[in-house]
Amino acid sequence: MWSLLFAQKETITPKDPIATANHLWHTVKEYLATQGTQLGINIVVALAIFLVGKWVASILSRFCNRLMNQAKVDITLARFLANIIYSLLMVIVILAALSELGIDTTSLAAVLAAAGFAVGMAFQGTLGSFASGVMLILFKPFKVGDYVEAGDVAGIVEEIQIFSTHLRTGDNIAIILPNSKITGGTIKNYSKKETRRIDLVIGCGYDDDLRAVKSFLEEIVRSDERILTDPEPVIAVNELGDSSVNFVVRPWVKNADYWATRWDLTEKIKLGFDERGFNIPYPTRDLHVYNETSAGKE
Repeated sequence: MWSLLFAQKETITPKDPIATANHLWHTVKEYLATQGTQLGINIVVALAIFLVGKWVASILSRFCNRLMNQAKVDITLARFLANIIYSLLMVIVILAALSELGIDTTSLAAVLAAAGFAVGMAFQGTLGSFASGVMLILFKPFKVGDYVEAGDVAGIVEEIQIFSTHLRTGDNIAIILPNSKITGGTIKNYSKKETRRIDLVIGCGYDDDLRAVKSFLEEIVRSDERILTDPEPVIAVNELGDSSVNFVVRPWVKNADYWATRWDLTEKIKLGFDERGFNIPYPTRDLHVYNETSAGKE
């Protein structure tokens, strides 16, 4: 129908608008007289395809959303994917309805594909962040409340969105990090495990009694109730440094007690060293000054 009307219109010279309108109206009446019934049927069928297709698309999208909820997929991701499924199904339904009306949908589909490709290239970074967000939600390398280091920044996770993750640093600075930067590098999740080891390096002087220093360190570790007995703490001479004998003190604590225990141990060890007269050496240099004038006279 549409190709016939346009073909008739192209044969008319646009010099006389009234004649053009009359001829177009005559063509329409002639077409309706010969093909009106078929056109009406096509319109009804197209409407039926659209309405039924819309109903089916809605049911399928809700069904997929329900399946993802049962699989415990994140609610934000589930709704987003359900909307994408609904939109894709509606595109198919609309193309089918237009095809029933006699409109060539091949070129229309090609235009939509080209537009989709152009949009995809323009939003390549955004789509990469979206794909990364899907991976973060599905595989869950961290959750809200975890302290993580990712994308060259560190902080507490406050929110995980499709395109970005919101972090909060220790000094209460909000950081919005694109998900593509998170999945493209190493992720350190300090809250993933229930326990964590404290690593301290404590140096004493070469003149100090190593047995007494080690006994004192063991006493400090045993006296703290937050330190776990399994795994057993490690206290040992690690190296003979340039100016000190270095002990490693490696107790295990619950993740929530890590920083408080670390700070308390450091303070108690320093105070204990002062009380017992143990030395905490620091690098020293001997400076020799020569007087060139005096040396020349000599």
